[in-house]
Amino acid sequence: MFKPTALRAMQPTRMMFMRQSAPMYMRQTARMMKPVPKEEQSAHGVSQRLRQLKKIPAELIPLGTFPPLVAVFAAVFSLGRKLVVDKTLRLKRQSGN
Repeated sequence: MFKPTALRAMQPTRMMFMRQSAPMYMRQTARMMKPVPKEEQSAHGVSQRLRQLKKIPAELIPLGTFPPLVAVFAAVFSLGRKLVVDKTLRLKRQSGN
């Protein structure tokens, strides 16, 4: 009679069914045919940057202007309110010191 362990030793292992991967070769990258383009923002003057604003769609301009204006108004309002309402705030030097 055969032992089950002896039969198992005769079966091919999983390692035998695995195929080898292709060898990896080290090679240089292909040479670039044209020079690397310059960045759009490099060495631009103020007038050139203002011309870039024409590319912004008109619908987006209120989104870029309204929130900062609201933030500036809120800051000025809260500062003005603090100066008027807060009685413990010293606005002048104390005399006699």
